[in-house]
Amino acid sequence: MEKRQLPGHIAAALSGAGGTSDSAGVSWEGRDLSGPGNPLHNFDRDDGAADSGVVAAREALRAGTGTEAAVVAALARARVFVPVLAQLGEEGAGAHGLAADKQADMALVTLQAPDGRRAMPVFTTTEALAAWHPQARPVAVYAPRAALSAVAEKSELLVVDPGAELTFVVRRPAVWALAKQQEWTPSYQDESLTGTVGAAVEGEPDVLRAQLAAGSGVATRTAGGSIVAGGGSGPELALVLQVRDGLGPADLQTIARRIQHALGADPQFAERVDSLEVRFIR
Repeated sequence: MEKRQLPGHIAAALSGAGGTSDSAGVSWEGRDLSGPGNPLHNFDRDDGAADSGVVAAREALRAGTGTEAAVVAALARARVFVPVLAQLGEEGAGAHGLAADKQADMALVTLQAPDGRRAMPVFTTTEALAAWHPQARPVAVYAPRAALSAVAEKSELLVVDPGAELTFVVRRPAVWALAKQQEWTPSYQDESLTGTVGAAVEGEPDVLRAQLAAGSGVATRTAGGSIVAGGGSGPELALVLQVRDGLGPADLQTIARRIQHALGADPQFAERVDSLEVRFIR
């Protein structure tokens, strides 16, 4: 089996944390992350608590006064924790033909999103990471570095605090924006896409009007069941098409397929839109 290497910046952070194994047989559980006498990573004096900017942005989102874009902007300046786990390699033959012990390597943890895409979990606190997976090792990096790791691992999503009261999903365009340290605009607020959509529906005589709106999957729910207007993983952008009367289901499916094909072939649209749903009104 081919050995997978950690991304360089994650390996460097892990090395700065004291290597790939606990020191002196002391468990990571309950250890303090602060102070010069115990620097577990390169973020000296880090107490493992959540970044105040991220906390404020998420609370505003929950209260209905904030936006997804504000949460991502806060993450762009925040430290997060990437979980890594020990993986046992295969036994091999040592000197004189004796069996060698299995070697433990460190590997990033990835998840599978409901739509089948690969996702990388990150955590705002060591407490949230430990509650999610007690054996995972926290590696502190800035969120843009975590986004680079996601890209390197072919993960299209970052899942912030999975298993917590509020789990926030950072979609592919926002992941790339974080990795490139660029500002992210949600596709349902991106006015530059209007012309692209207009060109795609221009050749459809049965379409009377086209409008972009937030998709049905933008919102998410907290663990307690409250609806939050952002951080979901479902369809991000809705294309609402007003069509003439008399069209049947097969006609609508054909129109949707042609328009989706045209939009998917546009590089700008493909880069800025994570997922699209088409709705018809009369």
